[in-house]
Amino acid sequence: MHAFSQIRLTSDKDHPAEREGGSTGLALEEAKPALQAPPMYKVIMNNDDYTPMDFVVEVLEVFFGLSREAATRVMLTVHTEGRAVCGLFTRDIAETRAMQVNQYARECQHPLLCEIEKDG
Repeated sequence: MHAFSQIRLTSDKDHPAEREGGSTGLALEEAKPALQAPPMYKVIMNNDDYTPMDFVVEVLEVFFGLSREAATRVMLTVHTEGRAVCGLFTRDIAETRAMQVNQYARECQHPLLCEIEKDG
């Protein structure tokens, strides 16, 4: 039995020994926990009229690990459509990435802004 396993009590009538005339009482049976994928969040970059395009590409490469070509495509989407998805992450990671980008942009005196929203 695993250290963090869940235990489920079952009636002996469900246990093979009881059906064959074995012991009475309750039997312990290891229950498998129901695992679900965590909800995912999109990191959204918003357009502004002041942040240089080269800076946006740099941010996408450094903070989101995009290639120069992919970063350029996302930057152009931000520029033409007003916003674009930079990545899809669990909530903690999405919040951290958005905060890092926002902080770095402020340090570099750019108004670039990232936010997160739940996917789906």
